[in-house]
Amino acid sequence: MLKGKKIILGITGSIAAYKACYIIRGLIKQGAEVQVVITPAGKEFITPITLSALTSKPVISEFFAQRDGTWNSHVDLGLWADAVLIAPATASTIGKMANGIADNMLITTYLSAKAPVFVAPAMDLDMFAHPATQKNLDILRSYGNHIIEPGTGELASHLVGKGRMEEPENIIRVLDEFFASSDELSGKKVMITAGPTYEKIDPVRFIGNYSSGKMGFALAEECARRGAQVTLITGPVQLKTQHSGIIRVDVESAEEMYKAAQTHFPDADAGILCAAVADYRPATVADKKIKREKEEELTLHLQATQDIAASLGAIKRKQQCLVGFALETNNEQQNAEGKLERKNFDFIVLNSLNDAGAGFRHDTNKISIIDRKGRTDYPLKSKTEVAQDIIDRLVATLSPNF
Repeated sequence: MLKGKKIILGITGSIAAYKACYIIRGLIKQGAEVQVVITPAGKEFITPITLSALTSKPVISEFFAQRDGTWNSHVDLGLWADAVLIAPATASTIGKMANGIADNMLITTYLSAKAPVFVAPAMDLDMFAHPATQKNLDILRSYGNHIIEPGTGELASHLVGKGRMEEPENIIRVLDEFFASSDELSGKKVMITAGPTYEKIDPVRFIGNYSSGKMGFALAEECARRGAQVTLITGPVQLKTQHSGIIRVDVESAEEMYKAAQTHFPDADAGILCAAVADYRPATVADKKIKREKEEELTLHLQATQDIAASLGAIKRKQQCLVGFALETNNEQQNAEGKLERKNFDFIVLNSLNDAGAGFRHDTNKISIIDRKGRTDYPLKSKTEVAQDIIDRLVATLSPNF
């Protein structure tokens, strides 16, 4: 799957830089085109002449070529690449990536890249375990970067522990598998709902919830990455889509989301209902701001909103797949299984607010996937990684139908 792919290989100042030679040879052997971008510190460990001989390309390190003043455009590099691989990635480089410190050619290229980014850390065990490094890695994961976990073994310090860069053949396998999965949903249409809904009380107040939309947006990006045409119906959020394969439909209320879902689901191959839709809305909406009166209480009369999940489950065709979400605070399994049947879902993703780091406003999530055959539990992961697990299950569910 790497044949014809354009790969930027970022090399930083680590003793593991020598392994970059094996990565280059392996990528080129599989038909990839490799452009090396090396940090100044990286050149202390391996020479650009060696790397250029392997890639048949000049190695880029500085913004300007020293002899003729040629400008190396990080923007053009970012647009050229199908993937960016930083191996080895030191603690310093990881920190700069996480915090946008663009003080060398590699970091400016990373910040300009439109392609997926893979990071293979390499450092001593205590540096890797340090809370600052782990926080920076979590930030990179939240950006959608792929972290290739280091191995455990003897390090350059002669200590033994985790921090040793993953072996070149395994790094190449990660990239190969990534591109192999990138066309799994090619030609498929996926509708996704995300974010909260706002139900107006008066012109300035509403009933809402804490949903950030992060999980739904991560699902949209993952589906688009795998080749799907995605329609993302989103409530009011501050997030932006990245992939060109995502068509965004902005709504505010549950009624607007219902109408949009009814419009787009019939033509979709799959629907993923990730939005936190209000179950109730005010029966009447004041046309002017409600003023505080002497009375100590204000009574709002609420009425049920349209049940989007049930309505789509009722019209779902045999070839379609419908995925639901259940955010529970008690009786999680029972409530999720009941919802699975009532709404005619193919499977349901269960979140519990009792799990630390899961639910609204987090960059992480901890889920269980429940279908009619049983339950699969997953550990706490970034929402980007959770989206991969969910879409893996979606692909497996769709496969018999296509």
